[in-house]
Amino acid sequence: QVQLVESGGGLVQAGGSLRLSCAASGRTFASYAMGWFRQAPGKEREFVAGITWSGISTRYADSVKGRFTISRDNAKNTVFLQMDSLKPEDTAVYYCAANQDRLWIRVGRTGYDYWGQGTQVTVSS
Repeated sequence: QVQLVESGGGLVQAGGSLRLSCAASGRTFASYAMGWFRQAPGKEREFVAGITWSGISTRYADSVKGRFTISRDNAKNTVFLQMDSLKPEDTAVYYCAANQDRLWIRVGRTGYDYWGQGTQVTVSS
C-alpha cells in the first residue's frame, strides 16, 4: 500500500506557474505508474498527466499539452507537476494517483489504486 500527499497548490494569476509535488510513503514507489488528475466544481475528475515507473514515458491531456510537465524522482518518492502558462480554466483540485501496473499510463480514474487528498489550484484572470 502507498499513501500520497500533494502540496504546492495555491492562487496564481493567469500566465503564471505552479509546481505541484506528491510525496509517497513506502519503499515501493518505483513499482507504480503515477498520474495527476483534476476536478473542477460541478465537473468530473479528469486525467491531466501520467508517467511510467521509470519516467521514460509520459502522457498528457490535450488541454495541458505544451504547458504542463510531469516528472518523478524515485529516490525521493516524489512525483511533480510543473504547470506553466496557467489559465483560469485550470482552476481545480489536483490529485495524484498511483497505479500498480507500472508499465502503463492509464487515463481513467478506475485505473488507479491509490489517491491523495488533493491540493487546490486557483488561477485568477
